[in-house]
Amino acid sequence: MNEHISSAYDRDLEEIQTLVIKMGGLVEVAILNAGEALAKRDVALAESVRAGDKDIDALEMQINEEAARTIALRAPVSKDLRSVLTTLRIAASLERIGDYAKNIAKRTTTLVDIPPINGTDTALKRMSREVQVMLKDVLDSYLRRDAVLAEDVRQRDQEVDQMYNALFREFLTFMMEDPRNITACMHLHFMAKNVERMGDLVTNMAEQVIYLSTGEMPDEARPKDDQTAFVSTPE
Repeated sequence: MNEHISSAYDRDLEEIQTLVIKMGGLVEVAILNAGEALAKRDVALAESVRAGDKDIDALEMQINEEAARTIALRAPVSKDLRSVLTTLRIAASLERIGDYAKNIAKRTTTLVDIPPINGTDTALKRMSREVQVMLKDVLDSYLRRDAVLAEDVRQRDQEVDQMYNALFREFLTFMMEDPRNITACMHLHFMAKNVERMGDLVTNMAEQVIYLSTGEMPDEARPKDDQTAFVSTPE
């Protein structure tokens, strides 16, 4: 009887994990497309990112429902319960990353008629790409229960912070040199901050994978290198 329950639980968890990976794939595409839409001022691609967020939200809801059903039917305890709860937290982080990608796409449509600011679009695209690679690796670490890879992702968030810091300084310089740059730079700054927060959420996911794999959260404080004092709240 216990073996039957365990086997059923394993199947349930595998199905939930499959949904998480599917959701993660959609979020990866959203990050890449949001960066590409900005770099090319592609309104159609930006709109596809905004529309695709509904699919991401729907998958999170499905994951939540399946997890609740699994807890109710299988009554998992200890490590098994930790697996379900960790998966819920990872899905929540993925949904929020998708929201940030959608925010970037929304601002791209506003920037279409404004001249680009000397390479900042490309820099933002590169920063988005770095976060997308981190997300791919953290999803791999989740599937493999690989705490070492998850810790590597956790450390790489510093690189995203450094990119953000460099962009922040560039935006300030452009705005001081020419007040006509202020509107574009403010939009671009909010977008850069969105990407930086995506990196934070991927780092949260890495910490959850470490917890799932080892039973303990990382001992050391998260490495951060955001040196800006500018506080922003995305839409």
